Amino acid sequence: MELSVNTQALAYLVSAILFILGLKGLTHPATARRGNVYAMLGMLIAVGATLLGHQVQSYGFIVAGILGGALIGTLLALRIQMTDMPQLVAALHSFVGFAAVLVAIGTFFARRASGDLDALLMSEVSAGIVIGAITFTGSVIAFGKLQGLLSGAPVKFAGQHLLNALMALAAIALAVHFAMTGSLLALFAMTLLALALGVTLIIPIGGADMPVIISMLNSYSGWAAAATGFTLHNTLLIIVGAIVGCSGAILSFIMCKAMNRSIINVVFGGFGSDGGSGESAGAQAAEKGIKSAAIEDAVYWMEDAGKVIIVPGYGMAVAQAQHALKELMELLEAGGVEVKFAIHPVAGRMPGHMNVLLAEADIPYDQVLEMDEINSEFPGTDVVLVVGANDVVNPAAKEDPSSPIYGMPILEAGRARQVYFLKRSMRPGYSGVDNLLFYQDNTSLIFGDAKDTIEGMNSALKGGGH
Repeated sequence: MELSVNTQALAYLVSAILFILGLKGLTHPATARRGNVYAMLGMLIAVGATLLGHQVQSYGFIVAGILGGALIGTLLALRIQMTDMPQLVAALHSFVGFAAVLVAIGTFFARRASGDLDALLMSEVSAGIVIGAITFTGSVIAFGKLQGLLSGAPVKFAGQHLLNALMALAAIALAVHFAMTGSLLALFAMTLLALALGVTLIIPIGGADMPVIISMLNSYSGWAAAATGFTLHNTLLIIVGAIVGCSGAILSFIMCKAMNRSIINVVFGGFGSDGGSGESAGAQAAEKGIKSAAIEDAVYWMEDAGKVIIVPGYGMAVAQAQHALKELMELLEAGGVEVKFAIHPVAGRMPGHMNVLLAEADIPYDQVLEMDEINSEFPGTDVVLVVGANDVVNPAAKEDPSSPIYGMPILEAGRARQVYFLKRSMRPGYSGVDNLLFYQDNTSLIFGDAKDTIEGMNSALKGGGH
């Protein structure tokens, strides 16, 4: 059965509406599942309408590609841990960029063979190759940093920004030359230059800025998809690419606002550290005059508290401690303690990372509050339990003008009566900045794996606490 052009266009319109509804659903955890269903239904309709269109002449390679992709996707979905979700997202962005490059080059050679090239098509091919290549290698570097295959610290050298600017101008000049002449040499040089530019643009980005970079690469992948849509004359791909491109750009702006940094500052002034001392955490804390505490101390305070706020960070994700936190919440609530969770926009390694992890543990959405909603509650809170977070609660952002994170809005955990930090070591956060909250009189650190520590708290509460 072959769909008419009008029927296919109608199916694409329905798909586009479902994608928009899906994106709207993703704006709140309570509607995120429904949003995903809308988006998946839209994609199913889009793929079906494309396969039944008059453009498809043979299904052999298409079926093979779908089966291969479905197999890879299924294996990834079954095996991937939530802690690895940011690097999976980066890897998927790289696939989109690479696909855009292949489609653009393939379309060029196919139309060249048939003698059906024009200036507009050549411009679309050029845009697809440049944007796609930058997205591909940039996402690969982001994946390497997130996976720990590459250092999370910024890689900088003299003249770096000038080199990037010259490479970008050269890539644009080659793209224009290729669009005008169809030169294979220009095609080859343009592709290599764009691939190299993706690397040099992302290597200076430090770990502290990774949430912004993930959303930026999401935007790049959208524009790469839109460019591919123009090349293939596929209106749905253009629409979806534009939606992804714009939403990723807006999200990047929101993330930068949450860090009180401009997107230019993120791209050209990345900071971060993945270093650490080999000295034991307790010894380092003692040397610095930082108080450490035992599990029993925290349990004593939380049992007698009226309100407890839990601040999760990437350390919670690494330890997979969200389910243990759910049990802690239930045990405290059974004792009459009010429990809430505080989420900073850049907690974790990608936007919404902490929300997804807490939702995975079935923690009620109405107890998970964003920074602007919960900051006013800290002064009236008896205990704040910080689980693997760091920079997002660091008072240096408000008190130290010389700090790289100065001006960044933070969760004001230090205003509570007592703060307990769960940390593996004395290593700083992604920014590499010492946390001033450690030195406050109302703060104590509990060292160890977050999941083991919280399970110890749960056992103590079940056994009557202290």
